[in-house]
Amino acid sequence: MNIECGNHIARRITKQDYQTFDYIIGMEEQNVANIKRIIGEDKENKISKLLDYSSKPRNIADPWYTGDFDKTYEDIVEGLKGFLQYVIK
Repeated sequence: MNIECGNHIARRITKQDYQTFDYIIGMEEQNVANIKRIIGEDKENKISKLLDYSSKPRNIADPWYTGDFDKTYEDIVEGLKGFLQYVIK
């Protein structure tokens, strides 16, 4: 898909991130549960799953278990398109 990997880095989410960011998005239920464990109460309803912004809310297919990276890619694109439409509105 010619997606550049570039200089991306991963880091752990922090409690302060809740004050810093408008949206905190996980890929599946366990991600969201772990985020909420770190952040605490989601008073401003900032925490969601990516596919909550799609017409069919569900977990992103995890290629670790499915071996299907194409399905994961399709899920992410679907979620990002839905999220973009949500933000535009």
